[in-house]
Amino acid sequence: MSPYPFTRADLEALRQWDTPTICNGLELLAPERRAIGFTVEPMVAADRALPPIVGLARTGTIRAKEAPRGAVIERGAWYDYVAATDLPTIAVLQDLDDRPGYGAFWGEVNTTIHKALGVLGCVTNGSFRDLDMLAPGFQLIGGRVGPSHAHVHNVDLGRPVNVFGMQAAHDDVIHADFHGAVVIPAAAVRALPEAIGLIARRERVILDVCAAPGFSLAALRAALQRAGEIH
Repeated sequence: MSPYPFTRADLEALRQWDTPTICNGLELLAPERRAIGFTVEPMVAADRALPPIVGLARTGTIRAKEAPRGAVIERGAWYDYVAATDLPTIAVLQDLDDRPGYGAFWGEVNTTIHKALGVLGCVTNGSFRDLDMLAPGFQLIGGRVGPSHAHVHNVDLGRPVNVFGMQAAHDDVIHADFHGAVVIPAAAVRALPEAIGLIARRERVILDVCAAPGFSLAALRAALQRAGEIH
């Protein structure tokens, strides 16, 4: 029996919506998380044309500004950890340097390796490079683009991280696109499509009035009232 209250198909279904729409749905389903659980700083997408990615978080920390001063996580151990099994994974990497992104963990080689392991992409406050040589379809949502990997090395894996205000832990469901990323509570995964449908119907009432001939403030007020009554 699966340890998760959702399937691969449930995760795949959420890729049809952008991350802001997922956040809208979560405002209905988990109102206590309205102001938490998502990135709050501007981020850079390696390819804005790629669809959203949805998968289980594989968390880790890195540094790059200086050479390691002690024991580090062997890169093979990181690869073992992030590899997808029954469900797709997303790397969530926190750069611990005082200037995150000093050196890039992500480039041609690492995106190619991770894609082969079944990882869909990465969310990081760090940097990435090799923009014209990244593995096709592998999405990077990061803090910035930079030219060098400097002394980049893995520090830890599997523990909670904070990427631009988004607290993420191992096995959290992550939804990300060029807007940023959000953690989806496991119990909300299957309920999100219905919640998003409700919001879309509410919004459509308002959007249709705004686009209709003879738009007026009175018509808008009436639409806003009707939108709140849709269920």
